[in-house]
Amino acid sequence: MKIEGSVALVTGANRGLGLEFTRQLLERGASRVYAAARNPSAVALPGVVPIRLDVTNPAQIEAAARACGDVSLLINNAGIGKVGGLLSDGAEALLREHLDTNLFGMLNVSRAFADILGRNGGGALVNILSVLSWTSSTVLASYGVSKAAAWSLTNGLRQELREQGTQVLGFHAGLIDTDLVKEFDKPKSSPVDVVRLTLDALAAGEDEVAVDDHARAVKQGLAQGVYLAGRGAS
Repeated sequence: MKIEGSVALVTGANRGLGLEFTRQLLERGASRVYAAARNPSAVALPGVVPIRLDVTNPAQIEAAARACGDVSLLINNAGIGKVGGLLSDGAEALLREHLDTNLFGMLNVSRAFADILGRNGGGALVNILSVLSWTSSTVLASYGVSKAAAWSLTNGLRQELREQGTQVLGFHAGLIDTDLVKEFDKPKSSPVDVVRLTLDALAAGEDEVAVDDHARAVKQGLAQGVYLAGRGAS
């Protein structure tokens, strides 16, 4: 995927990882960057086009697709992450909330823009996943389930979009220094670094990128059965 001259849409672009994606896309010469957020007035980065988009709202997804028909690069970044175990009180409601945003939100935005990407030469779709796509956490259990499902979704989209020439890149990382995990007192990767590595992988035509040591170690460990061995992050 050639980033220079592309037209990108980034969901959840008002802060954190999404904001860094919009910033680096502009630096790499994207001709237009749509910064999608539930509250577009919160998008403060100069040079982007703010778009109202709650990925759990079908009407807003349809409106965004109508307004952004020139998109050639879609970055599905919007997501939530809340603590809670699978056997705790309210676990079912928490899991549904994660799935609504992290799985169905990603699916529905991808479906709305799939034909647009095809009409604009194929382009690319980047899905922001997690090291918890591959392993489990007792602290972020519902989040992990939703990201594992989103990884499977990403692999399926890659198969279905291959014929129209759309590159589908899955992104996996451990903790990144954003508001999403600010309460976790553990080592975290820099958003600047992980976005740079992701855009490098995109430009190189890759299908998957593990952007930090934690993600790379867990991916390697899958061959030894990470789930069965119980070596997931806690």
